[in-house]
Amino acid sequence: MGTVQFGMKYGIYNKTGQPTEEECFEMLDMAISQGIKVIDTARAYGTAEERVGRYLSYRGWQGKIDVISKLCPNVMEEGEKDVYGVVRRELEGSLERLKVSKLKGYLLHTPEYIYQDKIVEALFRLKEEGLTENVGVSIYGMEEGYEAIKRGMDYVQLPYSVLDQRGKQTGWIEEAKKVGIKVFARSAFLQGLFLMDRSEVPEWLKRAEPYLEKIEGFFEEYRGKKTEMLLQFVKRTEGIDYLVFGVDNKEQLKENIESFEKGVEIEEELMKKLSAYCREVDDSIILPSLWSNGRKVE
Repeated sequence: MGTVQFGMKYGIYNKTGQPTEEECFEMLDMAISQGIKVIDTARAYGTAEERVGRYLSYRGWQGKIDVISKLCPNVMEEGEKDVYGVVRRELEGSLERLKVSKLKGYLLHTPEYIYQDKIVEALFRLKEEGLTENVGVSIYGMEEGYEAIKRGMDYVQLPYSVLDQRGKQTGWIEEAKKVGIKVFARSAFLQGLFLMDRSEVPEWLKRAEPYLEKIEGFFEEYRGKKTEMLLQFVKRTEGIDYLVFGVDNKEQLKENIESFEKGVEIEEELMKKLSAYCREVDDSIILPSLWSNGRKVE
């Protein structure tokens, strides 16, 4: 379960804003009761780490629920000499906010850091020291994914959806599994873009509409519910170990869990049609960082 919505208003389909702490606790209770045992968070997610930490402490879940967090983006000053010290300070800050003694995984939130030897070395040193069991990176481009393979990362989180199948189409997922990387797929709903009515799609994303309409047509042809099909597509993709998803409220959480666990399995024929149609989708559609409404979207 992703927690970016716990710490800030996130996603273009978010109509309710940031949930209260009580609502976050209720969602976490529901998630854990339904078998979700991994929480994904980050220093950059506003107050998410603090809220997750208070929840774990209040419920007594420390050490029983796996927590993954991420190094604060762009935290390294140019010419920084004590790189290890900065990374350790940031990780220790996350541990303090989350009220745990170690993390299941600690990822680079700035994917370009995967190319910086000292930062990567600092991650592995902290792993050796027992502050995190696994290290990795959250990527946007497949080049960073291949670098993660070369660097021996344990975890890689990548965007993966019906529209963004680069991880499979480039052969990256297959290569990652050969070296034992745990693959975490995020953005199955593309920040909620898939779930919006056509009238709600912002003017600056109208170029995505032909894809959305075609994909919805495929779903209707096979009589599948949109949420079920989007999640089942990721679930059926060989090589993906975890699906990371965030929610704004308990109703969404309940629907997502049911769609993933009990939804109608997507047919192989439809998988092939979706894979064939969604090749070479322009980056300006599949990468929220390139969506333009007058500001950069993370």
